[in-house]
Amino acid sequence: MKNAYLQKVFDKVRERDPNQPEFLQAVQEVLESIEPAVEKNPDFEKLGVVERMVEPERVISFRVSWVDDQGKVQVNRGFRVQFNSAIGPYKGGLRLHPSVNLSVIKFLGFEQCFKNSLTGLPIGGGKGGSDFDPKGKSDAEVMRFCQSFMTELSKHIGPFTDVPAGDIGVGAREIGYMYGQYKRLNNDFTGVLTGKGLTYGGSLARTEATGYGLLYFVNEMVKARGESMKGKIVVISGSGNVAIYATEKAMALGAKVVTASDSNGYIYDPNGINLDVVKEIKEVRRGRIKEYAQAVPGSVYTEGPGVWSVKCDIALPCSTQNELNAESAKTLIENGCKYVGEGANMPCTPEAVDLFRENRVYFAPGKAANAGGVATSALEMSQNSMRLSWTFEEVDEKLRKIMENIFKNATEAATEYNDPENLVLGANIAGMLKIAQAMIAHGVAY
Repeated sequence: MKNAYLQKVFDKVRERDPNQPEFLQAVQEVLESIEPAVEKNPDFEKLGVVERMVEPERVISFRVSWVDDQGKVQVNRGFRVQFNSAIGPYKGGLRLHPSVNLSVIKFLGFEQCFKNSLTGLPIGGGKGGSDFDPKGKSDAEVMRFCQSFMTELSKHIGPFTDVPAGDIGVGAREIGYMYGQYKRLNNDFTGVLTGKGLTYGGSLARTEATGYGLLYFVNEMVKARGESMKGKIVVISGSGNVAIYATEKAMALGAKVVTASDSNGYIYDPNGINLDVVKEIKEVRRGRIKEYAQAVPGSVYTEGPGVWSVKCDIALPCSTQNELNAESAKTLIENGCKYVGEGANMPCTPEAVDLFRENRVYFAPGKAANAGGVATSALEMSQNSMRLSWTFEEVDEKLRKIMENIFKNATEAATEYNDPENLVLGANIAGMLKIAQAMIAHGVAY
């Protein structure tokens, strides 16, 4: 980091939070990329804008006690980090996964601020969750956990304060249980959660939004280089919501998706993924991806994390943070990969991103490429406020325009600093400037 002010800010963050590696990684990546904009705006240092931006407005940690099916009391830890509300109410998902800790939630909340800013919609950044693992739990156990979790969380959220959504481990089932508990506690039918079921205020196209949005963004990247998605070979990691609908939209655009994965391993289907089979395994039976190989002749299942060894034109990491490292990046580059779009949050390590940039692999950071989910969540908030329900086509068209606009704004910001394909630079600067201007307008005490 060349800028002394930004280095001082980062040193202070590292001193305060030495045991939060994911958060430190996210902060360093942003600060390194916004150096040109900070040097151009000396008032940011005078007004302590960046110091305020890297410190959450509020961090909430709480105990979640619930009773399992054997009658034994279990205790998990819950979090909500309300990071920045300069441009709107806090907005960001709830993650239920054993890996959840304060560092992970802070990193996700910090990234969410820039992602939400890029959408052009009036939403601030936040994130939450728990180290509870819904896998292997009965519906009754998940319900009891969600009710206990929401009993505490409900004290800190509201339609004009903080509007959570789903994330890893939080789908329609979990949102339903949480929303039901919020409604009981507050006697209030309001749009306090997004990702709701269609029968009680949810939005059409929300399920598809992150995956679809990722492909709308990547399609703009491909067009910017004068190419087409038709005939492109795509490797996707994951087999959850984002991966499934990224696969669906990629195929609709004429590409061939040849992989899917989960935490145990990956499948390779040279004929193109049969999405109906994946949906049956993952969305209906909640099974493991290895079952695909038993159902589809010609496909191969491989144990372990080697999905990035498959030759492709486009790689879309849609699983979890830091899943694609430098070694995997080298393999992708050697195999001729030209485009990488992050469907998950920070799935590529800094070393991998550097290698992509050095080798002219067109790289899209998650805060830009996977913003479709939160953008459609904000559209759900709008529909709730107006007591309206838009058609799938209406929502999908708004989503497409939002993603195309994010690409345009990030590219323009990067072009201003003579690096038009540096979408990390462009996305961070474009997102940061909007937040910074709002913070300055609100006064120093804010």
